Amino acid sequence: MLLGLFTCFYFLFLSSYLGGEIKQILTLNIMSCSGGWELSYSLIFDWVGLSASTMVCLISFCVFSFAKNYMSEDQNYYRFGWVLLSFVVSMLMLIMSGSLFAILIGWDGLGISSFALIIYYQNKVSLESGFLTLMSNRIGDIFLIMSFGFMVGASNIFYGISSMEFYPILVLYILAGMTKSAQYPFSAWLPAAMAAPTPVSALVHSSTLVTAGVYLIVRINLSMTFTQEFLSSLLLMGSVTCLLGGLCAMVENDLKKLIALSTLSQLGIMMYSLGLNMPYLALFHLYSHAFFKALLFLVAGLILLSSYGVQDLRLLGSALTNMPLLFVFFNISNLCLIAAPFMSSFYSKHMILEISVSSNTNSFSFFIMLLATLVTSIYVFRSILILGWVKSLGIILSHKTPLSFYWPLCILAMMGISLGPLLRYSSLSLLEHTTLPYFWTIVLSLMPLLGLFITMNLKGPKNSTTLSNLLYLWPVSYNFKYYLTSISAYILLLDKGWMEPQGSLVMKSSILSSMLEKSYNWPNLNSFTFSSSITSLSIIMYIWFLNF
Repeated sequence: MLLGLFTCFYFLFLSSYLGGEIKQILTLNIMSCSGGWELSYSLIFDWVGLSASTMVCLISFCVFSFAKNYMSEDQNYYRFGWVLLSFVVSMLMLIMSGSLFAILIGWDGLGISSFALIIYYQNKVSLESGFLTLMSNRIGDIFLIMSFGFMVGASNIFYGISSMEFYPILVLYILAGMTKSAQYPFSAWLPAAMAAPTPVSALVHSSTLVTAGVYLIVRINLSMTFTQEFLSSLLLMGSVTCLLGGLCAMVENDLKKLIALSTLSQLGIMMYSLGLNMPYLALFHLYSHAFFKALLFLVAGLILLSSYGVQDLRLLGSALTNMPLLFVFFNISNLCLIAAPFMSSFYSKHMILEISVSSNTNSFSFFIMLLATLVTSIYVFRSILILGWVKSLGIILSHKTPLSFYWPLCILAMMGISLGPLLRYSSLSLLEHTTLPYFWTIVLSLMPLLGLFITMNLKGPKNSTTLSNLLYLWPVSYNFKYYLTSISAYILLLDKGWMEPQGSLVMKSSILSSMLEKSYNWPNLNSFTFSSSITSLSIIMYIWFLNF
């Protein structure tokens, strides 16, 4: 209920910003020196941050309401709720952040809380998936921390950045955003995150973790002009990621992984929109995707609940025929996924393709995106046919689903249908209107029907080891820790060698190392040595501050 009230207040506060360019920056100075250097915590209140926060709060409210019933029999239910709440709060802190310190807190908070949620079930698969997600996000953290060296002394990172000297920061931020939004070649952790409970998957793949990288690049793009080289790189990266997710979803038999791969495909579309230099359009598609993807995951959660945990599509034939209301929600979310007319994503995805046709963009990236659009229609219609139209395999289903599960789905379905027209005709969209030749209008309009025709004529799903492994990204990413074993051994010696006489960096007869070992090795720590060291350090720090 607190999230629901917070959402209502955000809607009221957001209404005062519609059509305006008002920006409020709240800055809290944590530490400053006379030389001009300062450490501050800044929050930005503008329509971009407020709209994104409203979206996160509304989806979180629906997911928490769903999880209240879905996880009610779990013995660690309250711990799950608190960790999930910290995950949402970290995303809100990242959205409203305006300083280096603020963005680092939100960014690392997302990584730590997502790791705790993915390993929630504490089995081997969960641990492997959690560590893969954690290590992939650590790479993004490295790029983010490297960018801090270029931004020391800057009070705000999203306004006033326009000089050519900040382009190294742009490269590092784009690389950090690639890891967080699972762009190729950092895509392996996204399907692996399906080891988490279904409410966590609904949040991770809709409005929080995977969209954090896209949101960061949108923020940077609104304050810095991208060069043509950066735009071309984003176009290629987005189109390849979209095609990769679609091709792997065509042969995927796990229901939750199929939805995760569709998320990967949609993230590629958002990055492709950024490559078109259309950050508002990318934000528009991010909002519409968040609602129907959360709806799709909650529907998948109810299917798993009704089938007693079965999520293999080969065993779920016609599972939705006995649940007509759930079948309606499933069709709504899938129609949004293929950008069917009058759905929310139709107004954003078709606008992206129309701008690609009418603008002077990379033709290679455009045709890859066009092929990815066709592939999206194929795997969407494949899942609809399997769950609703093929011959039932006689799997045991539970028909006693409480009605309290359905009202969060109703809210998300309403937003999935009505959000597109609302954003298109409001001042939030800030979109361009294009006019296409008749040929391209027919091609873009018939793409879903062509995908349906191909799906109906497929002889059957064929397994592909290459596509099932994300073009071998999964085994490479999973075995990445073995590549660093020798390097880690040398790093361990570098860290401990000066403390231990047995280390390879010092000799056993070293007097200094022996003294350090006797004085500082726990639990043989001498209280006098410890107190004298703290006193000496305090005196040095005091003298250092006096010099400023």
